[in-house]
Amino acid sequence: MGSAKIIDGKAFASQVRADVGRKVSILKESQGITPGLAVVLVGNDPASEVYVRNKGKSTLEAGMESYEYKMDSTTTQEDVLARVDILNEDKRVNGILVQLPLPKQVDADAVISRINPEKDVDGFHISNVGLLNTGQECLTPCTPLGCLLMLKDYFGDLSGKHAVVLGRSNIVGKPMGSLLLRENCTVTTVHSRTIDLAIQCQQADILIAAVGKPEMVKGDWIKPGAAVIDVGINRVEKEGKTRLVGDVEFDSVSEVAGAITPVPGGVGPMTIACLLKNTLTAACRQLRIPEPE
Repeated sequence: MGSAKIIDGKAFASQVRADVGRKVSILKESQGITPGLAVVLVGNDPASEVYVRNKGKSTLEAGMESYEYKMDSTTTQEDVLARVDILNEDKRVNGILVQLPLPKQVDADAVISRINPEKDVDGFHISNVGLLNTGQECLTPCTPLGCLLMLKDYFGDLSGKHAVVLGRSNIVGKPMGSLLLRENCTVTTVHSRTIDLAIQCQQADILIAAVGKPEMVKGDWIKPGAAVIDVGINRVEKEGKTRLVGDVEFDSVSEVAGAITPVPGGVGPMTIACLLKNTLTAACRQLRIPEPE
């Protein structure tokens, strides 16, 4: 164990969820409104089933309504789109999440595009992507939002920090870069084709690792004192046992970094907390009322 401060995502997520629950209680008492989140699960992917179950449990714990729709693995794209259309029209539902990945016969882009952008609590709809990239009000992808909240809690003001985002996915890397730019960071995006990748990472005051390669980032990639946010969740076998590791080699990096998120217990819990936060935000915007203080 190194000298880096461990950023406890589980504890921070608990605070976010408690804050959402408090605001939901205010909405119920003052407006008679209970936000609702609908999750659509197509097929029986074991990991997806666990995620959906956890999301439903967390939604209810926050005082919101949870609606789950399970569809068979042979469900057609037309049937999934029809379900989305129904949820778009359902006034009880303020947030819609279609659990990814989808079976091969269902086009994820077509499904995401069908969701009403005002109910797109994953922040994946092209309208929300465009609004984020142009600095406007939108629903933001949950994992990058969770990373940002932890960074702001650790640093306070992020203005002027050099942030390096390792990874360029539409789910994490790209929106993460946009959020950091909004906070007045200097942002560098690096990826598998970047020349001198380690040297680029060494320049970072903030390093976001979201590349999906187990323990790729080593201690000598890190600027002393940097904050390292490890988004990766990789299942690996070590000494005959399966365990979860991040994209960052925790032991060596924690010797150099000023702060680091662990895996598990770092970014993961923040993703569901931010989903609840987005659902509350979506409900207030749809009803044209201010979010409770």
